[in-house]
Amino acid sequence: MDPNSFNSFTSFENLLQTASEEELFDRIKSIAASLGFEYCAYGIKMPVPVSRPRLALFSNYPRQWQECYAQRNYISVDPTVHHGLKSNLPIVWSPETFQSAEELWSEARAYGLRFGWAQASRDPSGAVGMLTLARGTEQIADAELMHKQSMMSWLTQIAHASMTRVLMPKLAPETQVSITPREREVLRWTAEGKTASEIAQIISVSERTVNFHVNNVVLKLGASNKTQAAVKAAALGMLA
Repeated sequence: MDPNSFNSFTSFENLLQTASEEELFDRIKSIAASLGFEYCAYGIKMPVPVSRPRLALFSNYPRQWQECYAQRNYISVDPTVHHGLKSNLPIVWSPETFQSAEELWSEARAYGLRFGWAQASRDPSGAVGMLTLARGTEQIADAELMHKQSMMSWLTQIAHASMTRVLMPKLAPETQVSITPREREVLRWTAEGKTASEIAQIISVSERTVNFHVNNVVLKLGASNKTQAAVKAAALGMLA
């Protein structure tokens, strides 16, 4: 379907106003179909916990393929996922793309996922999302990309902004925390390895005041100590 056949501005605006992740993904699927893709998937990786970040995945891929992908832990070897973790540039599926994961590529095609496009997006809080558009027939030609690329990339950004708005409070409540300028300053020096005594001298306050600010942030972020608080704050983009 021609992307000009639907009101793109209204469709994207509706994404920003959607209240639930299920309804939001339904709207993303509808726009994907309007762009000529029968399948789509959206995944988001939260910035915390640092050792095992929380994930949320949505797709309308064939159920059996979703189960196969999960059972075989294909997310750990998926080249498009690896690309998205390093770059915001879009990527088009090809045999070369999946050269390092030929079994994944073969099985995906067997389930009708033969042609696809994906792009990642990021936000200041550290969340990384990726939108994938796919179909079973008709290769994605250069002419089609030239015609639809801007709208596909726009959808990627709007989908990410909308999903983070809905999911962040549930999956990463730490992102809703607000820290004061002084708490941020103390955490920055803590992240640099400075002791409370050294920080007190640097910012010209008492050591007791430094510890007061550190303890406040530890409580706000649900951390077990000041080191974890500094790591969390850095992962969440709070020290920038």
